[in-house]
Amino acid sequence: MSIRFPEPDPGILGRREAILEGLRPLVGPEALVTTEDERRAFETDGLTAYRQMPLAVVLPSTTEEVSAVMAYCHANGVRVVPRGAGTSLAGGAIAQADAIILGVGKMTRVLDIDFENRTARVQSGITNLAISGAVSHEGFFYAPDPSSQLACTIAGNIAMNSGGAHCLKYGVTTNNLMGVTLVMNDGTVVEIGGDHLDSAGYDLLGLICGSEGQLGIVTEATVRILRAAEGARPALVGFSKVEDAGDCVAAIIAAGIIPVAIEYMDREAILITEDFAKAGYPRDAEAMLIIEVEGSDAECSAMLARIEAIAQGFRPTSLRVSKSEAESAAIWKGRKSAFGATGRISDYICMDGTIPTGQLGPVLERIGAICAEKGLRVANVFHAGDGNLHPLILFDINTPGELQKAEAAGDEILKLCVEVGGCLTGEHGVGIEKRELMRFQYDQVDLDQQMRVRNVFDPRWLMNPAKVFPLEGRVAA
Repeated sequence: MSIRFPEPDPGILGRREAILEGLRPLVGPEALVTTEDERRAFETDGLTAYRQMPLAVVLPSTTEEVSAVMAYCHANGVRVVPRGAGTSLAGGAIAQADAIILGVGKMTRVLDIDFENRTARVQSGITNLAISGAVSHEGFFYAPDPSSQLACTIAGNIAMNSGGAHCLKYGVTTNNLMGVTLVMNDGTVVEIGGDHLDSAGYDLLGLICGSEGQLGIVTEATVRILRAAEGARPALVGFSKVEDAGDCVAAIIAAGIIPVAIEYMDREAILITEDFAKAGYPRDAEAMLIIEVEGSDAECSAMLARIEAIAQGFRPTSLRVSKSEAESAAIWKGRKSAFGATGRISDYICMDGTIPTGQLGPVLERIGAICAEKGLRVANVFHAGDGNLHPLILFDINTPGELQKAEAAGDEILKLCVEVGGCLTGEHGVGIEKRELMRFQYDQVDLDQQMRVRNVFDPRWLMNPAKVFPLEGRVAA
C-alpha cells in the first residue's frame, strides 16, 4: 500500500472482548456490529483501494446513545472513527484496527421545519437529498448538492464542508449550516450556533464544519432552507479546445455573471457519460460546459443571451439551451452520474483540488500532460465556476504498479493546484489521501498551530487520528 496507517495499539486489540462487553449495554443489540463478516461492510469508504477492519461498529439512534459511547471510549482509551454513509473519496471514514466506527446511519429523522424562518433541524444521518425532499412540498430546498447527494449524509457533508454543482451561487455547507449538536470526545453534549443567522462569541461553527470528524460527533444540525427559484434552464456549450472552455468560464465570472452552476467535462468524460446517460452531449467536442441560470423565463433568457455572447468569443462548436424540464433533467443526469459511469469501465481515483478560475486553461493542459507522461487516461469533470477540480485518473487495479502511478499523478496534480494559488481540497477533505501533502501547502508553524487547536478538543488524539495531519511531527497536547 502507498498510504501508511499507524500501527494498531496491541493493548486495545488484546482487550477487544472486554471493550465489546462495555459497549453492549449502551446501545440496542442490533446497533453493535461485531462479527468479521458484518464488520467487512465498514472496512472502506469511497477510497476503495484501502481497507482496514474496524475493532467494532456502533450504530446509535440518539444523541444520548452517542454520548454514552463516546464517554466509554474516552474513559477506556478507545479510538473512534466517525462515519456517515461512507462515501468519502479521500478515505476520511476508513477504519483502524484499534478503533471503533461510530456510524450515524440510523439517525435519519427530521426534527423540525420552520418555513417562516427558513430553517430545518435534522438528525445528522439524514441524506443530503432527503432534506430537500422534506421541504419541497412548500417550494423550498437545501442548496448544497454533492454528486453523491442521494447517499451522502449531512454529517459527512459537515465533516468535509461539501459543496456541489450549485455552490457557485449558493455556497458550500458552511454557508448553509446554522447550528449543530456536537458530542465531544468525553461524551459532553454541546449546542453550537442555532436557528438564527449569527451567534455571539467565537465562530466555533466555522471550526467544526470541515474538521473531518476530529473535534467531535455531530448528531443534529440546523440548516438553512431556501425558496426554490421560479425556473431554471441549463445550456450545453461545446468547444474544440480545452483551453477555450477554461477561458470562457473565466470570462463569464469576470463579467460579473453568477450562474447557478458552471460544470466542465472534457472529451473523455463526455464520451463515458454519454454512453451511459444518453444526455445528448456533443460527442465531437473536446470540452463542454453545462451552464445553468435560474429565475423567471425573462430573467433566464436575458442571462443566457449574455452568456451566449461571451461564449461566441471562444469559438464554440455547439450551443444548445434546454427547452423542457425533461431535457434539463437529462443534462443533469449525465453530470450527476459521471463518477458512476466512469466506474463501469475502469478503476479510478477522483481527485479534488481548487485553483483560481483564471488558471483553468493552463492547468487543464498540464493535468493532461501529467497523466499522459505516466501512460494513464484522465477524465476531467468538475465545478468550473469556482475552480474546484475533480480529475478522474483511470487505472487498472489488477495491473501491478498502476495504482501507484495513478496516486503519483494525483499528487502532482494537487501540488500543481497549490503552485498556481489554489489548495489541496475543495470539498472531499484531506482524509488519508492528502495527509502527507499537507506539508506542501503548509509549513510546520502552520501545521503546529492547527494541531494545537485540535488538541483543545481531543488532547489524546482518539478522534479519527489517522487522518488530515502527517503521521510524523504531530504536536502533543
